[in-house]
Amino acid sequence: MAALVGFALAWAFPSTPWLLESAALFKNLFLSVLKMIVAPLVFFSVLSGILRLDAAKQLRRIGTLTVVYYVVTTAFAIALGLTVVFVFHPWTSAPPLSAIETASTQATLIGASDNAFSDLLGNLLAQMFVNPFAALTNLNILGIVTNSIVLGLALLIVLPGDSTVKTSIHEITSAIYKLASWAVWMVPVGIVGIVYEMTTNANSTLIGQLAAFSGVVIATTLLHMVIVLPSIGWFAGRTHPFVLAKKAFRPVVVALSSSSSAATLPVSFQAANDLGVSSTTSSFVLPLGATINMDGTALFEGIAAIFLAYLFGLDLSAIATVTVFIVAMLASIGAPGIPSGSMAGMQMVLLAVGIPLEGILILLLVERPLDTIRTAANVLGDLVGCVVIDRHADLT
Repeated sequence: MAALVGFALAWAFPSTPWLLESAALFKNLFLSVLKMIVAPLVFFSVLSGILRLDAAKQLRRIGTLTVVYYVVTTAFAIALGLTVVFVFHPWTSAPPLSAIETASTQATLIGASDNAFSDLLGNLLAQMFVNPFAALTNLNILGIVTNSIVLGLALLIVLPGDSTVKTSIHEITSAIYKLASWAVWMVPVGIVGIVYEMTTNANSTLIGQLAAFSGVVIATTLLHMVIVLPSIGWFAGRTHPFVLAKKAFRPVVVALSSSSSAATLPVSFQAANDLGVSSTTSSFVLPLGATINMDGTALFEGIAAIFLAYLFGLDLSAIATVTVFIVAMLASIGAPGIPSGSMAGMQMVLLAVGIPLEGILILLLVERPLDTIRTAANVLGDLVGCVVIDRHADLT
């Protein structure tokens, strides 16, 4: 309903200055309210989830299941992207933007790949092991999750089962969940503002190659969302696709509106509860998923790299193509759960195959609408993960 209101306003009052200002205000207010609670929500939810695991065996089991699920689903996304990009590459009907000499291209490929991998690992470690207060202040989700896991493990080891510290942390977490439920009330207002602003400022003059690239990305991401993820939820989580679609509808809409998997966390927690997932599982899996489970992001970055390689005249071999998708998977880990957060990791993917970083400017022409759909895929993947892990963790 809120989206329809936004479209109606854009149709009745296109490019109205005061409405544009109001839409920007509503959008910024909506995103600011959600982001305001993201850092404490992630920190205390992961911390509380670990402390609910009263035995080391439980912690090992849910942690192992979570990591295995994220690796498997990301691998599915990469395999799907590889298959599609090998079969469908409609942008090749037009000539590349420029030609680059083969020798220099291959030299750049080898050197950039080595540096990109080491730089990527260094950047990930630098984000993970930081001062906890700096992580909270800078909204470094990977750092927040790392600190909360380390602190949770330490508390789990030293605190007795009836410790008041555990009780206090659970109570603080409940209070933050209440704040999150209040933030959800801002969703309709934010959606009206976002839809009006995006519809009014839409650029319909996309060139053919960007349109073809966007179509491939959207179709592949939807295929992953509609076929792969529901199938995993059905066979591994025993949740019917129609039930999953109904319960996950609201988080997916918020993800489409905000382009932020981190900002969608408050709504995702409620959806996980509606799906029958225990709070122990959701409080551990969802925040971690908002950081490392980026199926849509990895898929987008891989296809985007191959698209840009063609535009700049690079002839990538099959091995180089596989390398692109592997680096895309690694770069997607720890990508900020905010709008256009994957652009940081995109730099590493481009360097891995010697593509000029100017290619990011080309992607920015269509990046915003594509960001919404890949964020929706990320959020849906997190919810499916909650269902699957909860069914097999045996935390009772």
